[in-house]
This record gives sequence, C-alpha cells and structure tokens, in this order.
Amino acid sequence: MMLCGSICAVVHGAAQPLMLLVFGMLTDTFIAYDIELQELQDPQKHCQNNTVVWRNLSSEENFEMNMTTSCGLLDIEAEMTKFAYYYVAIGAGVFLLGYVQICLWVMSAARQIQKIRKMYFRKVMRMEIGWFDCNSVGELNTRMSDDINKINDAIADQVGIFIQRFTTFICGFLVGFVRGWKLTMVIVAASPLIGLGAALMAMFVAKLTGQELQAYAKAGAVADEVLSSIRTVAAFGGEKKETERYDRNLISAQRWGIRKGLIMGFFTGYMWFIIFLCYALAFWYGSSLVVDTDEYSPGTLLQVFFGVLIGALNLGQASPCLQAFASGRGAATTIFETIDREPEIDCFSDAGYKLDKIKGDIEFHNVTFHYPSRPEVKILDQLSMLIKSGDTTAFVGPSGAGKSTAVQLIQRFYDPKEGMVTLDGHDIRGLNIQWLRSLIGIVEQEPILFSTTIAENIRYGRGDVTRDDIERAAKEANAYNFIMDLPQKFDTLVGEGGGQMSGGQKQRIAIARALVRNPRILLLDMATSALDNESEAVVQEALDKVRLGRTTISIAHRLSTIKNADVIVGFEHGRAVERGKHDELLQRKGVYFTLVTLQSQGDKALNEKARQMAEEVQELEEQSLFRAGSYRASLRASIRQRSRSQLSGVIPEASVSIAGELRLRPYSGSVSQDVTSKGVVPEEEEEEPVEPAPVTRILKYNAPEWPYMLFGTFGAAINGGVNPMYSLLFSQILGTFSMLDKDEQKREINGICLFFVFLGLISFFTQLLQGYTFSKSGELLTRRLRRLGFQAMLGQETGWFDDHRNSPGALTTRLATDASQVQGATGSQIGMIVNSMTNVGVAIIISFYFSWKLSLVILCFLPFLALSGGFQAQMLTGFAKQDKEAMETAGRISGEALNNIRTIAGLGKEKTFVEMYEAQLEAPYKAAIKKANVYGVCFGFSQCVVFLANSASYRFGGYLVSEEGLHFSYVFRVISAIVTSGTALGRASSYTPDYAKAKISAARFFQLLDRVPKINVYSKEGQQWENFRGEIEFKDSMFTYPTRPDIRVLNGLNVSVKPGQTLAFVGSSGCGKSTSIQLLERFYDPDEGKVLIDGHDSTKVNVSFLRSKIGIVSQEPILFDCSIAENIKYGDNMHEVSMSQVLDAAKQAQLHDFVMSLPEKYDTNVGSQGSQLSRGQKQRIAIARAIIRDPKILLLDEATSALDTESEKTVQAALDQARQGRTCIVIAHRLSTIQNSNIIAVMSRGYVIEKGGHDELMALKGAYYKLVTTGAPIS
Repeated sequence: MMLCGSICAVVHGAAQPLMLLVFGMLTDTFIAYDIELQELQDPQKHCQNNTVVWRNLSSEENFEMNMTTSCGLLDIEAEMTKFAYYYVAIGAGVFLLGYVQICLWVMSAARQIQKIRKMYFRKVMRMEIGWFDCNSVGELNTRMSDDINKINDAIADQVGIFIQRFTTFICGFLVGFVRGWKLTMVIVAASPLIGLGAALMAMFVAKLTGQELQAYAKAGAVADEVLSSIRTVAAFGGEKKETERYDRNLISAQRWGIRKGLIMGFFTGYMWFIIFLCYALAFWYGSSLVVDTDEYSPGTLLQVFFGVLIGALNLGQASPCLQAFASGRGAATTIFETIDREPEIDCFSDAGYKLDKIKGDIEFHNVTFHYPSRPEVKILDQLSMLIKSGDTTAFVGPSGAGKSTAVQLIQRFYDPKEGMVTLDGHDIRGLNIQWLRSLIGIVEQEPILFSTTIAENIRYGRGDVTRDDIERAAKEANAYNFIMDLPQKFDTLVGEGGGQMSGGQKQRIAIARALVRNPRILLLDMATSALDNESEAVVQEALDKVRLGRTTISIAHRLSTIKNADVIVGFEHGRAVERGKHDELLQRKGVYFTLVTLQSQGDKALNEKARQMAEEVQELEEQSLFRAGSYRASLRASIRQRSRSQLSGVIPEASVSIAGELRLRPYSGSVSQDVTSKGVVPEEEEEEPVEPAPVTRILKYNAPEWPYMLFGTFGAAINGGVNPMYSLLFSQILGTFSMLDKDEQKREINGICLFFVFLGLISFFTQLLQGYTFSKSGELLTRRLRRLGFQAMLGQETGWFDDHRNSPGALTTRLATDASQVQGATGSQIGMIVNSMTNVGVAIIISFYFSWKLSLVILCFLPFLALSGGFQAQMLTGFAKQDKEAMETAGRISGEALNNIRTIAGLGKEKTFVEMYEAQLEAPYKAAIKKANVYGVCFGFSQCVVFLANSASYRFGGYLVSEEGLHFSYVFRVISAIVTSGTALGRASSYTPDYAKAKISAARFFQLLDRVPKINVYSKEGQQWENFRGEIEFKDSMFTYPTRPDIRVLNGLNVSVKPGQTLAFVGSSGCGKSTSIQLLERFYDPDEGKVLIDGHDSTKVNVSFLRSKIGIVSQEPILFDCSIAENIKYGDNMHEVSMSQVLDAAKQAQLHDFVMSLPEKYDTNVGSQGSQLSRGQKQRIAIARAIIRDPKILLLDEATSALDTESEKTVQAALDQARQGRTCIVIAHRLSTIQNSNIIAVMSRGYVIEKGGHDELMALKGAYYKLVTTGAPIS
C-alpha cells in the first residue's frame, strides 16, 4: 500500500511542472499572434503566402530585408482549445492520483498505529511496579494519546504529500535547467538568501516561543497553586498579594511575546524584499536573453522562471512535513523504548514453578530494600522475620518504618536489593508470579474499585466465580446487607474510583473481592484506619471472621485492632526490632509499649449498646428515606472525603459535607437554587453555551494601545496592496515582448524591474511595522486580561469554587488559553484581515478595470477553490472529533488501568484490561479507514480545481483576444490578479475559526469579569470598628451548601463565646462543626439567622476587615511553594512583616528549633503544598502563620487529628500557648484536647444538643458523657 501510494505521489508531483510546458507554449502563441497583429496594422504591409511583406516591394527585396514573420496560420481560438484540453487532461489525472495517494497512505498508517497502541499498552501493563513509581501516570496517558497521534501524523498523509512536493521541486528545477540553464543559475544564486531568512526566522521563533511558554508556565504554576488553596488565600486576605505575584510572572512572558512579533515581522519583510529583488533580477536578465541574444523565446523565459519558483515554493511547503516527521520520530523513540524494554518482574511470563501444596510460611532473610524512585533512602535494612502459616501477624511501628514495604515485597511488586523473601522455603523470585499473586488477597487503606458494578468489582478477585460465590464472599465481608438495600443490588454502579460508595462500603467490597479469591495469605494494610468507629467495628468484625485458617498479615495504627493478633512485630527504621504477644511486648517496654501508652487511654472498640442503637436508627431512617424518594440524591451527596461513616449513605445528617474538604467529585453540577421540594439533585449540567462577545468590547480592553493598532492597520493595508501590483508588473513585462521598437522595449523593461525593487522595500517596512505593533498590542491585551481574570477569580465567594466547573485545573486552563485566544480577535488577526481585504479589493479593481468579462468567468471558479479548501478543513475537524470520542473510551480504560496499577497487579488482572483496551480500538480504526476515502476525494478535488480553472479562463481569453481585440497581456493580468486574490481570501478564511474562537473565549472571560460575587472581598463597604473584642454569637443560623441545596447543614445553631474564652465543638462527622467556622470566616453567609461579631451582623461587616481579625489552623494545612519564612509572613498580608516577628511567632509555635536544624533555616523551601515537610512540621508552620496575624479569634479545625501521637503532643503544646488571651473555637475528635475548654458544645444535625464545661456535662450524663466513657475518638 505504501509503495503504491508513493508511486502515485511521484506522478502527481510531476503534474505541475508539466503544466508549465503547456503554459510556455501558450504564452509564445499569444505573443506571436500579437506581433502579427501589430505588423498588419501597418497600412504598407500585407499578408502574402502566409508571410508579412511590404506591399510596394518585390519578393526578392522583401527576402533581403529579412521579412519572415509568418501570418494567417494562427487560429488563436483553435490553439487555445487545444491547450484547454491539455489542462483538463492533467486535471483529471491529478484528481485520481491525489485520491489514491492519500487513501493508501492514511489506511496503512491507521493499521500501524493500531498495532503500536496495542503493543504499547500491553507492554506498559507488563511493567513492574517500580517502573510506575518513576513514570507518572499522567505522562503515560499523554503518551498513549498525544505521542501516538504524533506518530500517526508523521506516517499518514504527510508522507504522500511530502513525496509529491519533493517531486514537484525536482521536476521544476529540471524544467528550468533543461529549457534554459543560464537564467536558472541566476535565480538559484539568489535563493540561499531566502532560505537563510526562513531558517533564522524558524530558529528565533522556536526559541522565543519556548522562552514565552516557560515564562508563562511559571505564572500558570502560581495560578494553580493559589486556586487550589483558595480558602487559605481568602482566610489570610492574600488576594492582592497573589494577583501581584501572578502579574510579575506575566511580564516576562509578555516581553518574549513582543520580541517574537518583532522578529517575525522583520524576517517576513526581509523574505518578501528578497523575493521581489529576485523577480527584478530574473526578469531583467531573462528579458535581455530574449531580446538581445534571441536565445530564449518569451515562453521559455516563463517556463524557466516559474519552474524554479514552483520548485522552490514546493520545497518550502514540504518543510512542515519534515517537522511532523521529526516530532513523530521524537514521540516514537519514547514509545519504542518502552515497547522494547524488558520488565524486571514480568507478570505475563509463564516462567517459574508452582508449588503443589502450600502451607503459607513466609520468611524474610536479611532483606535490604530502597524504592527505585528514591534510591538514596533505605526503607528496609537487613530485615529478618518469620511469619507462620495460619497465624495472624500484626506489624506495628511509626510511619515510614517499612511495614507497607514489607507487604509489597511479599506480593512481589518489588524485588529486594539484598537478601530474599521465601514462601515455604522457596525464594519467591523463582515462583510463577501470576500464581503467587493468586494466593494473596489484599485489602488496602484506600481500597480502589473500578467503575463498573459491585458484582463485577468482586469478580475481579477471580475470573471464574459464580454469582453464589460472589454473594457468599459479600456475606463474609459483612457487605451483603447494605448491597441488598441498594435499588439495583449487586448491579449498582460504584462510580469512578468507587466514588458513589462511602468509605466503609468500599472497604467491605474490597474485602469481598479479596475473599472471593479464597486466598492462602491475607494482607491487611491499615484496612480500617480511614473509617469512623461504627464502620470500623463492622469491617473489623468482617476481618476477624475471615482471618481464620489463613496466614494473615495486618498493619494497623489503632492498637485496638491488633491486640488479639497471634504475633505482633514491632518495626523501627526498616528492621523488625521485637516480636511477641500483646502482653509480652508491653512488659518489654519497647516500640510497642511506647505506641500503646502514647495512644489515649480509652481507645477501645465501641461498646455493643451504641452499635445496637445505631442499627435501630439506621433501619428507621432507611424506611422513611425510601419514601422520600431522594435516596440516590442523598447517597450521591454523601460522598466526600472525611466522614466515611457507613451510615452516610442513608442518614441525611451524616450526608453533609464538611467544608474544608469540599473537594467535590465531578457530579451534580451547580444545582439551581429553586430545586423542587423533593430535593432530587439533577444530573450534571453541561457548560452553558455563551453568546460570542461583541468585538467592540474586546477592543475596548485593547483601547490603551490604539496608536499601535492604527499604525499596524495602516501597514497591513499597504502590504495588502503590494501583491496585486505584482500581477500588474508581470503582465506588463509579457506585453513588452511584443513591442517592435527595441530601444523602447529596453527602457520599459528596466523601468519595470526598478519598480519591483521599490515594491520590495515598501513590503519590508510595512511587514516590520505590522509585526511589531500588533504583537505589542496583542501581548499587552493578553496580559491585561489574564490579570483581570485572575483577580476576578480570587474575588469570587468560596461557594463559587465548590462548583466542579470551577475546579483549579479548569480555571488555570481558562486563564492560559482563553486570554491568549482573545488575541485572535484583535492584534495580528486584524492585521491579517485588513491585509487580505485590501489585497482582494485591489485585485478585483485591477481585473475589472482591464476586462470585466474575463474577470467574471474566473470568478465563477473562486467558490470552488474556496470550497475545496474549506471542505477539506471541515472534513478533517469532523473526523478529529469522531476520533477523539472513539479514543476517549479507550483512554478511560487505559487511564483507570494505569491509575490503579497496584490493585490490578495484586489481583493479576492485567490481561483483562489489555483485552478491554484492544476491543475499544476497533471503532477508531474503522473510522480511520472511512476517513481515508473521504479525505482522498477532497484532496484530489482541491488539487485539480486549479487546472480546470486555468483551462476555462485561457480558452475564453483566446476568444476575447481574437473577437474583441483585447490585448493579450490583459488576459494574463486579469488571471494572475484574481488568482493571487483567491489565495489571499483563502488565508483570510483560515483566520475565521480563530476569530470565532476568540469571540467565545472573550465571552467566557467577560462572564467571569461581570459576575458579581455574593461576598465581595474587594469592596470597601461594610462596618469596621476600633476595639475588636472577639465576642461571637450564632443566632438561629440556618445554612445549606449552594452545591447541595437539598441538604440542611445548620438547623438553627445557637451558641455564643465571650472574648478570650475557648469554645469546643464536638459531634459526629457532618453535624456542621466546620461549617460554623466557615460562616464565621464569611466564606459563606447563613441563609437565615445571624452570626454576630461584637454585636455586629457578620453580613454587614467589611469582609477583609473581619478576616484580618481571624487566624485559622485547619486539619490539612496548605502551604505555598516558597520558603518557610515567606509562608509564615503570609499570615499578615496587610503590613510588612519583619524577620523578628517571624522568629517570635515560630518560637510560640514550637517551630523555631526544628527550623534552625535545617541547612537553610528559614529560607528552606517547603516544596509544592509543603511536600518536603512532615505533617507535624506543616501544622506548626500553619500555627505560626496564624499567630503572626495576632488574631483576636483563633479557629482550630481538628488541628491535631492527622498527626501521630508524638507530633500531636508538640503541636498541642503550641496550640495551648497560642490560645492565651484570644477567643478560640476548637473542633476536635480526641477528647483529651478539649477537656480544658470553657464551653463544650455537643452538636448533632446542625444544632447544639448540650453545652457547658467538661465537669458540668459529665454530670448531665448525656451525649457528652457517653462519648467520653466509651472513649471513642469522636467522629
């Protein structure tokens, strides 16, 4: 196929030079005819025996005077008809060849791409886990889509087109050298100048674009960081600071952009200048060859000149293909590297032996290990231990001690660097890997489900299970009951990543999936740590049931889950330092002992009674809820990060998110506020369409740059007029060849050549002017819009960010693309449009002035020319869209597979995913084959229209010359003028998509700028007062989150705090504790009721004033990617913060000593989102940041819950110190942290059920008493 396609491309390429031969003969015919006419106009001459002779001389005398001009032989119309047929024949040939060439190449490419995709995905799924640690999933996904598409671009139609253009280039030069080598040499001599210009321009533009993108990437990173932590920015009033930081990063991008415009203008001008000089030189020298030495006929001159010109142009057009080849090759190297790489642990291999019977003894022999992605950190250090079969072994130890790593080595995700892991005495590296993994069931801390039904998820455990097995496994995992309660039972879809299920439900499905394998070895990696107590008890019970008779390894932080293990192994620094039973280890007073004693006294499992109560409540609630018909709605709403309560799917009270982690999963769009009373959440709404923005408004933003725009437009207009002038001069030269007076002929030719040089100069200066002025105005506009847009985003109220359409990712993209697309409606775009318009205008005026009849005939062909171009573009975008949709499903599968590669490897399901992926590739392949045909036809058509147009117009021109006495040079003049204007039109029409895009982007932008936030940070209005005391009172506050209007979070909250007191909120997840804090910060305003601060209604207080008085430390503190000192200074954005203040704050937050131990002290960079620091360190920086504000009100939202016990002590001490003399609101799960508060408010369902001091509430023996005595961490 490829060979056939190439042959067609070669023949196709020869067609254009062929046309030149016809064209040369045609010109000669016209000129001979014109000379004959001029001769016969002389009354003293006449035509005799087909020769022009003087009337009054004899034939001998005539012969002596060299009168040989022939006459009467030329029937100009018949000649033209002959040439017209030549043209039509070439056209038909071109159509066929074009079709075959494109069709074959595209089809062969589609086949190869499908092969590559399959090989690549198959190989990636075979890679060992260590390889995935070093390659990010995002990168692999991009490779699967973008890189393979690049290869496709390189081997599809581009090859055919390249061969075709290259042939044209060679044939063009051949024609030139064969017909007239002298002139060819002269033209070729000048061409390196053009090549040089083009090369330099490409080089500079590439370099500058790189610089500009790099400069913008910095600004984009700033934007992304700020938008992802918008709550922190709002709480600390950092909006202005961030806008300025963003703007600073934009300046350099703008500078590079302007330089790029200037350089492009300069080189475009330079190239046009050289081209016009070449024209002048070629015509001057060529005409001297024709006139003085009679070496060439005028037709030969044209053949040579256009042969070289067309050859050169096609060489230029072939170069973008080279670029496609280069990027294709670049993309292919990484793809093929992966395809050729042999995995270190190959999960598809059949090598290795399988044991007949397994006991299940696992032993580690002096294992040393470090992760391939972090070779400098030793995770396991000479680890030796024995895990007996049938026992339950628990691993305990601080985080980072190597517990999970040991588990991963058992699964053979990695191989140890030294030492070995054995199963029943056999080194597991010698065993068959799929068989080994089939013995192991694993339940992780964050179980991963696939987006399919529950039954299918369980079936992933083992392919050949029956429905009964699935149900049995579900019963064993305590999952059967809740599954049967769902409307579609086992066929319920779990959503992307299991998103529709609560934490406890996901855990139990994962356990069922592990059990259905009937594993010999069960690995539980913190299987319950992410659950609240009720779910934990249920899941724990399920785990206790299934452990019997299996080798079980359990990793846990909560000691209650480990006490009854057969053996407990204590880990420290990558070694197993102690082993034994619970009581033995307590007496040894080692690692285990410290962990137990540090953990708060009463961390026992929930007592039976509480659990029974919960179950009764659950049943009641379920019945009532099914009647309300909003089961799905409340289920959907209940999915969120923290409160993983198993009840959450059922009881509305629990299905209220906690703000502070409203990382909404992408569903239930912004629901209109007037939702019907049924409270069913409408399914996701699509992005509403925007009316394209009026251009006038875009220009208004560009107004400050009007002088630039004016000059640019002026330059563009002159520039447009230059092109048609060329056709005028060209035909003028042809006209001179039929002059009889030699001297006048010379003068005329020299004048025209000088005029060419003059045009070149004009072109140079106007291009330069146009390039610079428009890039300047465009870049300034882009920067202005980006800045305004960013500022507007930061000014929106927090509720706006809850809408998934405004996720940080979407917003950063919007800043990056929309702002730069708006340039499409102003700036260089205007220049291009003005340029094309004047071009077309001047051309049409010229052509109609010289011959309106011929102009009309040619104009008939213009729509076809435009149409073929447009049709081709249309077809391709249509196909691209289909391709994209077809590839999306395949992309979803590959994305899911790569994101969850560990789970898939653990289940040994790689093959299943490869098969699913390959099945998805059929559709795009079929589409590609269809595309090949259509694309081929369009291509052939667009290529042959030109020939047909030529045949018709020259034939008609011949008729006009003979019948109406039109001068032949006018025929050429009209035809070339209109053809150049046609190409200009084509150029202009290629800008319309940009223009339309620009208007829509602008509209989206203006929508953002025009939106009036419900809570305006930038406004100066609202109350401010002098002595802010910090007295807080909630009065009957009611509140629902805007994204979930059907769920009431606060139901009339009443509670007050005097200045300097500490108020603690306790209660189960989702009862509105964090929400009340957000109302206080004015992230939201209450729907009804009031929040009073010093007696002022919060909605009437100036937002930035209020926030400046509040310091907040939240559960997951968000730090910015800058130094520790800068992060602390962020606490006060109103004033300049001195270094001594930073040190004071750090000392108060017990942070100073730790910072001084770092090599760079306070200038240490914390990494993006603080990733270089541990949690406790981040918490303390956040506390220092809150202290430096010197706030009157301090809000602590579970500030210590995420820490391990040692860090917690330090942080708690820092907090106690920070609380002194400030009004403080604490939310905590561990009672030890709240006992000494002045007021404790127990919340449930959005209102306070009891409040008072610790002793008071203990005496009441109510809800608080129960919580304390059962000793549960309150969740």
